[in-house]
Amino acid sequence: STTPGLEATKKGCLVVEDDGVTTTREGVFAGGDAVTGAATVILAMGAGKKAAEQIHAYIAGK
Repeated sequence: STTPGLEATKKGCLVVEDDGVTTTREGVFAGGDAVTGAATVILAMGAGKKAAEQIHAYIAGK
């Protein structure tokens, strides 16, 4: 609620696109507990890897 353009769910998790890591604000990516809520470390690590790939693609495209 403090960052314009960054949407959150009623539970306070960040809203992401179908890719699972791109938020509603351009250039901002999220994964793990920030998106899904409390989950396992393994799922968070997977989300981090996916986010890193998307961040690389975003930067490379600029």
